[in-house]
Amino acid sequence: MTDLDLLYTDIEEDLRASVHDLLTDRCDPTAVTALYDGDRSLVEPLWKALAADLGLAGLLVPEELGGAGASAREAAVVLEELGRAAAPVPFLTSAVIATTALLGVDTAAGSELLAGLAAGERTASLAVSLATAPFGPLPAVEVDRRGRLTGAIASVAGALDADVLLVPASTAAGGGLGLFAVDATNARLAPVTSLDMTRQLCDVSLDGVEGDLVVSDAEPAIRGALEAGAALLASEQLGVARWCLEETVAYLRERRQFGRPVGGFQALKHRLADLYTGVESAAAAARYAAATLAAADPDLPVATSVAQAFCSDLAVTAAEEAVQLHGGIGMTWEYPAHLYLKRAKADQISLGTAGAHRSRLAALVDLP
Repeated sequence: MTDLDLLYTDIEEDLRASVHDLLTDRCDPTAVTALYDGDRSLVEPLWKALAADLGLAGLLVPEELGGAGASAREAAVVLEELGRAAAPVPFLTSAVIATTALLGVDTAAGSELLAGLAAGERTASLAVSLATAPFGPLPAVEVDRRGRLTGAIASVAGALDADVLLVPASTAAGGGLGLFAVDATNARLAPVTSLDMTRQLCDVSLDGVEGDLVVSDAEPAIRGALEAGAALLASEQLGVARWCLEETVAYLRERRQFGRPVGGFQALKHRLADLYTGVESAAAAARYAAATLAAADPDLPVATSVAQAFCSDLAVTAAEEAVQLHGGIGMTWEYPAHLYLKRAKADQISLGTAGAHRSRLAALVDLP
């Protein structure tokens, strides 16, 4: 393990300010709430602004392929702000997970796809269930000798917004795992009514669909992509928790009861103090996971599982406290607190549950 600087750089803070300003201007909570009524008109223009105008889609792509050549540290900052806004964009699924699966690919098809992703011209999704942990069993469809894929994958995130699906596939005889690029229009996508409609899931079905092989021995690439996703998901969870804490504190300063601000009551001060210390601890865990990922530090599996074991539960706690401490308004459809509770609950079972990460962590650090 190397010494890692967890402080934010000036470049990272400038990036945060740019993302924050764009989301403040274009990601109104009322438009996000409309997703639950089937109105997804916000998604495409918002993603275009983030992906192409700000160049965030190519954040992790090398400069020689048209990307920014940035690291996981910068991606973590973006995810903090996306979590803070409950933004319904496929940054995690496309710009992090799918892109990471293609990094290091030396095939022409893989390099061409990466260049398209970096430019914001295309969006991709790794066709595995969102619940799949980096260390868990990997789903795979079958591929015949002509490269045609047949099978189904349930609960895939980002597929509805993707142009390309990256599909893990194994031969019928049980051969190695390959990663195939499939045009999303050739797959049957069945949208699922999800708890968190800002990251709507869908079931993917393939029936003799042609695909281009982009990675032949794909298991390391897929697990690496899921590891990166789990490590950086903690930053999104941190953003959710920060919004909940800050908005709750601001509300309790204004809300008055018995002639004084509600936030002055001792019992509420204690609850907010506990939440503050939890959020700051989550910040340390999420930042360390991002830093180890950026540095390719061998401590990454430990850092990822620590971050997920803590941040996933903390985000839910923060969202529950926000709903309750806002009183009646926190329970309303118009107030955005429910967006953060739903995002936090959905993230809690994404890329491995907290319990699964604790079990993995016990093995990693030789606990009984």
